[in-house]
Amino acid sequence: MPGLLGSYPLARDASGTSWQPDSTPMAGVMDMGETWMTMWHGSANLVEDAQGGPRGGSQLFSNSMLMFMGRRDVASGAVGGRVMISADPLMGPAGYPELFQTGETADGVHPLIDRQHPHNLLMEAAGTYSATLGPGIAVFAYGGIAGEPALGPPAFMHRFSGLDNPEAPLSHHWLDSTHVTYGVVTAGIESDGLKLETSVFNGREPDQHRYAVELRPLDSYSARLTVNPGPDLSIQVSYGRLASPEQLQPGSALRRATASATFNRMRAQLQWQTTLACGRNAPDGGSPSTAWLLESALVVADSDTFFIRAERVAKDELFLPNQPLYGQVFDINSASLGYIHDFAHPGSSRLGIGGLVSVYAYPSRLDPYYGSGPVSYLAFLRVKL
Repeated sequence: MPGLLGSYPLARDASGTSWQPDSTPMAGVMDMGETWMTMWHGSANLVEDAQGGPRGGSQLFSNSMLMFMGRRDVASGAVGGRVMISADPLMGPAGYPELFQTGETADGVHPLIDRQHPHNLLMEAAGTYSATLGPGIAVFAYGGIAGEPALGPPAFMHRFSGLDNPEAPLSHHWLDSTHVTYGVVTAGIESDGLKLETSVFNGREPDQHRYAVELRPLDSYSARLTVNPGPDLSIQVSYGRLASPEQLQPGSALRRATASATFNRMRAQLQWQTTLACGRNAPDGGSPSTAWLLESALVVADSDTFFIRAERVAKDELFLPNQPLYGQVFDINSASLGYIHDFAHPGSSRLGIGGLVSVYAYPSRLDPYYGSGPVSYLAFLRVKL
């Protein structure tokens, strides 16, 4: 099955117009019809969350996504489209507890702190068109009312190295927070494992109304260069300016730069992928901050998955304006180790049970608020196509 944007293998396509290594395994239910080639892909987690320390908390929650993709050849190239939805809004606008996570709001007044926001019901509704210019060369366009601009690595729930971890990365708002954007148009060219693209899009992140489609002017821009030098490696660098990304700070824009490399290796009884990524946010009138991410997933015998995630993030949103440490920057280090065992394969799906443990290191000034050495645990059931 060829990709949406050219004649390369479909396995290269990730979220939006981003790429991953060609050798990445692609799970889903595919149908090769006479005119349209289609695929369904999705997963859902039921999670018992226990975050340690004084600012932690416990909660049973669920996160999920379901995506449909279609592609059809036309005389000059191909047309395609994707629709992706999530049942995350059912858990409420406050999402789930996650130590040191920040970003967005649950009530339009106060920021979420030590919680991960839910995704919107509509995550993607976009179409693609690619035109072949010659052997191995194509130009393409991507656009929709919901989609992802050319900025950052593939979103965390689409990276093979991170998709089995039910917890969002702390570096999410430095790397891939634009993966749900209401209004985006992208154009680019790809040839022989090289892709150059640029986007205009709505820079505002979704608000607390998770069932709404919040279209605004295309006030932001980005550009990304991606290189796949071989079947096992994908490298990207990108830059963008986001106008008014935060609902609670509408007058502030930021510049974001990211770089990432993803390595994938396939063997008969082993699938292994690792991603190293860095993101830097430079807000207008504020100090720049940087986030680092290293994550890896190893699947053995197609039934046992081991995954790790390590991050270092400079956080300045851990306190409210009336609190003593408001606005101060703290370097937060986190490390997670998880495991999933797939115990059943009914039909085209698989059921798994897993667990995750996370530890943290941070400046001692945060001890009165977070305690000394909190440990967080997740236990979960997962189903995926």
